[in-house]
Amino acid sequence: MPQTTSSSQPQGTSLSFRAILRNSAGFWEPRRLLYNLALLIVAFAWIILTWPHFRPAFTLSTFLTMCVLALLANLCYTAAYLFDLPIQGMNSFTRLASWRWGLWFLGTALAILLENYWIADEIYPFVR
Repeated sequence: MPQTTSSSQPQGTSLSFRAILRNSAGFWEPRRLLYNLALLIVAFAWIILTWPHFRPAFTLSTFLTMCVLALLANLCYTAAYLFDLPIQGMNSFTRLASWRWGLWFLGTALAILLENYWIADEIYPFVR
């Protein structure tokens, strides 16, 4: 069985689970950096644009909380594999491979929306 690590699978080619996982990770993991960068930019924008308000929030306990939230955001990013791995087993994967970028964009937009909600509704009002 030929194994490929490209983002598209030739029609009729059957891949092993290891090859499918390698293909999926080859697409998603480099984009994880862009995802984290987008979330980091949003967080810094909140801090910079509302600086006097967030000054008291910079303590060791809130730093640890932010680290846990960052880990949870990265855990949510891994949900893309739940969609990507089964799709690779389909014969129409070559057509669906272009949807990976759309899924990445929508997932990142949802993460930014949730981040803004969390900061605006759960964190911002309680910082004194």
